[in-house]
Amino acid sequence: MLALALVAVALVAPPRPHIVAKLIPFGAKRLAETAAYAKKHYGTATYALRPRAIVEHVTATSTFSAAYNTFAADVPDAELHELPGTCAHFVVDRDGTIYQLVPTNVMCRHTVGLNWAAIGIEHVGLSDAQVLGDAAQMRSSLTLTLWLMWKYRIGLANVIGHNESLTSPLHRELYAPWRCQTHADWQHVDMVAYRARLAALARRYAFAVGPTFRPRPSGC
Repeated sequence: MLALALVAVALVAPPRPHIVAKLIPFGAKRLAETAAYAKKHYGTATYALRPRAIVEHVTATSTFSAAYNTFAADVPDAELHELPGTCAHFVVDRDGTIYQLVPTNVMCRHTVGLNWAAIGIEHVGLSDAQVLGDAAQMRSSLTLTLWLMWKYRIGLANVIGHNESLTSPLHRELYAPWRCQTHADWQHVDMVAYRARLAALARRYAFAVGPTFRPRPSGC
């Protein structure tokens, strides 16, 4: 009886949030650029993604349209000057609207060292604190992340902030000059708070998410 009950709980899915499809252009040229990028940085010449992790980001913009236009433009990025252009799979706006920009089976360039394995979620805003303090945005973010965790069997240990990328066991970067590259958004202390809220939401659905993220030494 107990075993049956556990199986039943495991099959209960967290709710799928409302997602607005607003796909960026991702034609043959950008797919080929993504495959070439993957070959250089991960050793696999493919644009296909099998999600194993989720990386949370902050757009550093005040509007969704500014972030969308940056991701839609397939031009070398301003920081690292490489193609394909940067992008994210989802963007959560300040009012809680969730936009999907890229299919989750396509690699998207959002986190050096983790693009081969991770779905990227951007949050419109200027800081971690701003996002954490926005009730509507956080409700949507947590609901989206939890649903993606259930759909792709991703544990809490693989839900990280961009700034935690170097300490993820999934981090892989073959191009030596980029091995220690990361960004400042979603610092560890803020992700501790985010993951605590995520775990609390999971408990409402009796969804076991496993142990939390434990940073590993990066050597950087």
